[in-house]
Amino acid sequence: MTVEAALYGVRVRYGPLEALHGVDLEFPAGAVTVLLGRNGSGRTSALHALAGLVRPAAGRVIWQGRDVTALGAHQRVRRGMALVPAERAVFASLTVAEHLGLGGATSGEALDLFPELSALLPRPAGTLSGGQQQLVAVARALTCGPRLLLLDEPDRGLAPAVTARLHAHLLATAAAEGRTVVLTAQSLPRGLAGAAVVHVLHRGEVGFSGEPSELSTRPAGAW
Repeated sequence: MTVEAALYGVRVRYGPLEALHGVDLEFPAGAVTVLLGRNGSGRTSALHALAGLVRPAAGRVIWQGRDVTALGAHQRVRRGMALVPAERAVFASLTVAEHLGLGGATSGEALDLFPELSALLPRPAGTLSGGQQQLVAVARALTCGPRLLLLDEPDRGLAPAVTARLHAHLLATAAAEGRTVVLTAQSLPRGLAGAAVVHVLHRGEVGFSGEPSELSTRPAGAW
């Protein structure tokens, strides 16, 4: 399986605290990878290292076969990477329609997938609920057609039916369009049982890497 992106020996520190302890993580091309772990496990730090929001204290970030450790976040965005953080992912003063049209994108795909947004198009994003803001942020990222899409707990605040639709769409577009998706969750969502790889992080270290079916056979507390 071709590797789209990877972290090799990556350490991430915030002052005296180390969030990632030299982790090795590979993310297959054209597939969905799920990063699992509890709060504080290092999931978000791994995404931020991939996105260029934090500079590793050690190790390398590889993307498309290149060492991009020294590239800034804006440079990675220009090359086709998109990150949807778990919080504060929208511009409060812009309307939903403006979010979906940023960069010349069209809102058709987003509204087909999330018709719930149609009634919200004229509203400023700052007036929406947390779940609605999350939906806008995810929809906006999808309209950009990124090569590598990073999602930090994208189902936070979403209705179960919307979450199921999103997961099905991510799996389908990864397979059909060659899009690579990395998302975080505290437990493996049922709708992502078809993901290619699951990595489990525990206290900044990798406790498990494998297929979802392998994860289900491991005893609780095995990492």
